[in-house]
Parts: sequence; structure tokens; C-alpha cells
Amino acid sequence: MTRAMTRSILYACLPVLLLTACGRAEPVADMPTQEELAAAANAAAAQALANAEGADAKADERDYMNQEHGFAIMFPEGWVKDEAASNATGAIYRDPGAGAEARVFWQANENNQTLQQIVQTVSSGSEGVDGDFVSSTEYRGTANDGEGNNVAVRLLRQPNGSIVTATFVYPEMLGEQYKGIADGVLKSLRVFMPEGGARAAQAGAAPAADNAANAANAAE
Repeated sequence: MTRAMTRSILYACLPVLLLTACGRAEPVADMPTQEELAAAANAAAAQALANAEGADAKADERDYMNQEHGFAIMFPEGWVKDEAASNATGAIYRDPGAGAEARVFWQANENNQTLQQIVQTVSSGSEGVDGDFVSSTEYRGTANDGEGNNVAVRLLRQPNGSIVTATFVYPEMLGEQYKGIADGVLKSLRVFMPEGGARAAQAGAAPAADNAANAANAAE
């Protein structure tokens, strides 16, 4: 229970506590009875609990976490998950009214491509691609899909070599409204050690070792 909710319940119960402590025996004109005060206190406490649980539920709906592949992101409030298009490797959320969507997916990177190679592949079907490598493990960019939509993208390379890609697509004409939202969604993306992290790290390292061995054999 949160501190704010505890205070709300305490304030609601305070009149009952004071009335009981005073031990007043005679009725007081125009004052609610002890039963009425208790009922009001209970109702206030129940409402405070419902409000807190409702706020937590909304936050849970906006938060998407993939424990198996080690990443999480926060989608805008009110957006709807496309259950049919989502799967174990990621999810798609859509704005019900404006034609915008955000998606985040994990890929294994079995060929152990560099982040630069991944970005080149992602950018090949887009127009006006512009972006920067924030580091060797992060890329941020923007593009146009050629159909009147702006695309904001963020790629993160996990320690085991796998890639998490988050994209935010919105109508170009609504850029003023959506640009800040897109930045916030992509900024919320984070990666962490997935379940069975040691096994995943070994699996991701295997292609790198194979490539190194092949390169060595070729050099000979």
C-alpha cells in the first residue's frame, strides 16, 4: 500500500477514532451517528484502494516487458496491443484513432552482424534515412516510409549480440503532435539480462567463435 493511500485511509477514519476516544454518551444534534461515520470511512478507504489499484493497472497496461529476451518499453496510455501481430519476440501497439503505431521486437543475430550492418539492412527499404550511432551498441534514426509516414527507430545490441529494435511510425502531417511522444517511447526502451542469461550469452557467442575460426582458416 502506498504512503499516499495510507494517508487517505487514515484521514477517512480519523473522525471515527476521535469520536470513539471522546466516549461521548449523549446524542449531538445535526451530527452523523457513529455507524454513519464508520460507513463513510469505509467507503472512502475502499475508494482510495480502488483508485490506487486502477492507477497501477493503467501503468501495467502501458508497460511491456519481455523477460525471455531481456527488454522492456513503455507505450502511450490508451494505445491498444495488436495481439494477432505480437508474439514471443515482441509486440505492436497502435493508437486507435490516428493511424500511429509503435513496435518492439528482438532478433537473434545468428550471423553476428555488427550494428552498422543491421542498420544498413533496416534502412534499405526507407527514404530519407538520417541517424547516428550513439555508441557501438546503440543507434537512433529517422526515416520516411514513402507512404506519408515518418519513422523513428532505436536499435540496441545486447551483450550476447542479439538486437532489439523499436520503431514508432506516425503520419507525416501529424509530426508536431507525435514527435515528442515518439522520442519518449523510444527513450523508455531498455535491455537487461534475459531469463537463462548465461545460456543465451553462450548461444550468442557461438556464431562469433565460428566466424573467427572460419576467418582464421581462410587466412591460412
